Amino acid sequence: MIRTERSGLVYYQFAALAAEPGLRHGFFTRLGGVSRSPYASLNVGGSVGDDAEAVAENRRRLYAALELDEARVATPFQVHSTRIVRVGAAEGGRVIDETDGLLTDEPGMALFLRFADCAPIVLYDRQRRAVGLIHAGWRGALAGIAALAVQAMRAEFGSAPGDLWAGIGPCIGACCYEVGAELGEQFIRRFGPQVVSRHAMGTVHLDLTQANVLALKEAGVHRAVSADLCTSCHCDEFFSHRREHGRTGRFAAIVALT
Repeated sequence: MIRTERSGLVYYQFAALAAEPGLRHGFFTRLGGVSRSPYASLNVGGSVGDDAEAVAENRRRLYAALELDEARVATPFQVHSTRIVRVGAAEGGRVIDETDGLLTDEPGMALFLRFADCAPIVLYDRQRRAVGLIHAGWRGALAGIAALAVQAMRAEFGSAPGDLWAGIGPCIGACCYEVGAELGEQFIRRFGPQVVSRHAMGTVHLDLTQANVLALKEAGVHRAVSADLCTSCHCDEFFSHRREHGRTGRFAAIVALT
């Protein structure tokens, strides 16, 4: 991935998307904001206990970094659901109720979601000039949100799954994602043994990225790549709910058509 520093902020981009004209995106780190510990410093989560004014300033900074109009940014209240909503100008500056995926084909619209270990999934259809941004934690992955997002792109824009490009951003890696044996078995039944590994002392670890990649491929997406950045291992740059025992901020993932 491409690591960029701008005005004190640090964010990562997929090289393939960064080269696309009329498209902006970024997975922002926790660096360059004004929030204090334990939310230091670029926390964009408004429901984690941080000061509201600090969160608002942090959001203004990341919008400025990508040269986005705040009134044209749509964001959801994320609840680990499989609800996916198409948005346009009418949803700009709004929070969409209980939703974990946004889609748009309107130039000037930006999609903005928040993360702290769950997987951000970007979908891009070059042919139809449409994008999607999905929040896929273990609940969403098991419930099939990645495949549902592909279906939604087809229904809303006529996207052929084979035309879609998918990128899975920074999230907790199998190296750090210990889960219970029962949850591990559920993922094995759904995706196969390759998404679960057993470590020392019999612990079970889940590969959330691989589960989502498999779901995308099953849905017909041939090009699915991963950032290969573990948020827990790189807690110096990303918020990690697991590493920080639930008391932490949220980092931003944004994709926009210009």
